[in-house]
Amino acid sequence: MSVIIAAVETILDSIRVVEMTEALAGPYCAMLLGDFGAEVIKVERPGTGDQSRGWGPPFVGSESAYYLAANRNKRSITLNYDHPRGAEALQKLLASADVFIVNQPSLASLQKRGIDPDSLCAKYPRLIYCSITGYGFTGPKAGMPGYDILAQAEAGVMSFTGEPGGGPMRYPIAIADMTCGMYAAMGILAALFSRERSGRGQFIDMALFDSQLTWLANAGSSYLNASVSPERWGNAHPNIVPYEAYRGGDHKYFVVGVGTEALWKRFAQVLNIQDGIGRDERFATNALRIKHRAILVPLLQNVIQQKPAAAWLDKFGEADIPAAPINTVAEAVEDVQTRARGLIVQLEHPAIGTAKSIANPIRFSDTPVSFRLPPPLLGEHTAEILRGLGYSAEDMQTMAVESAT
Repeated sequence: MSVIIAAVETILDSIRVVEMTEALAGPYCAMLLGDFGAEVIKVERPGTGDQSRGWGPPFVGSESAYYLAANRNKRSITLNYDHPRGAEALQKLLASADVFIVNQPSLASLQKRGIDPDSLCAKYPRLIYCSITGYGFTGPKAGMPGYDILAQAEAGVMSFTGEPGGGPMRYPIAIADMTCGMYAAMGILAALFSRERSGRGQFIDMALFDSQLTWLANAGSSYLNASVSPERWGNAHPNIVPYEAYRGGDHKYFVVGVGTEALWKRFAQVLNIQDGIGRDERFATNALRIKHRAILVPLLQNVIQQKPAAAWLDKFGEADIPAAPINTVAEAVEDVQTRARGLIVQLEHPAIGTAKSIANPIRFSDTPVSFRLPPPLLGEHTAEILRGLGYSAEDMQTMAVESAT
């Protein structure tokens, strides 16, 4: 595991982000901005905070491993903004902010509290207001609750994910949330750049559904431009054969990608099938291999199962044939490449000792990402942040009493 030291100069130095989100999409977006050097203040509900704090097991001491994944480089303040003093403190915080990220789908709820896009953008013209919801603020589904599994289902990708002949399959990680979080961060960065020229912030309306729809990519293009709908291929590729997973004689799996005719010839030589399968006219071109996939793939598996996976991977490596083991999570995070690239962040945490997370993958040459703060405890920095806003100890005590009622 690598300990990554915070950089002295970062991309978003002096940018303040107020994050009022929960779960994954919003917190992940804010964490990315924090990695770039922004000061991120996470506003949470007293007593409960971000719902992901309770998502477990696994827990590490008092902390949910899920919460730890998306909340480094932040400070936490608890505010009851349904009470006048809490609402006042939130407005003071927003007056000092460059970016506000919120994931409340009800526009009426935001308007009731005076933190809707129109109100805040009019009050703070330089503010970049980013809303992350299931469906955005327009369209017939606006305002409906949004969850990752709903976005995955409705955006089409589940329909062609899974084994041939099987049912739809959800991707096991919340990719709609993560994708929306990444797009939101991208939009915020673009809005900050635009503000440098115009002097004005703007409203960004992000939706899980919209973001997940982009995963259709070439499959979406095939339907839109050629009216061709994708099929389920499991680990195989619809347009390249062989390009999938195989099982070695030791029952360990690996993948291989034979994307050109030159690779196919080398692949046949490594398997020592150049005089048999390699000369079969049914497999002479990629188009023919696709046509006869059902015949070819079992033939290849019969050959591959004669040696352990590691032996084949060594041979493929020597022949410059793209191949890789199918690692477990433990193997992936302990991989020599993971270590060499410093892809595991370790930060000292006040309750659990060391908080570990996957590093931001963006590698700047001059202003590297910075890992400074562990995921905060609920309300850990409330007093510190309120003092910075000009509140006295007496004011804070009054606010604490109000929050408890």
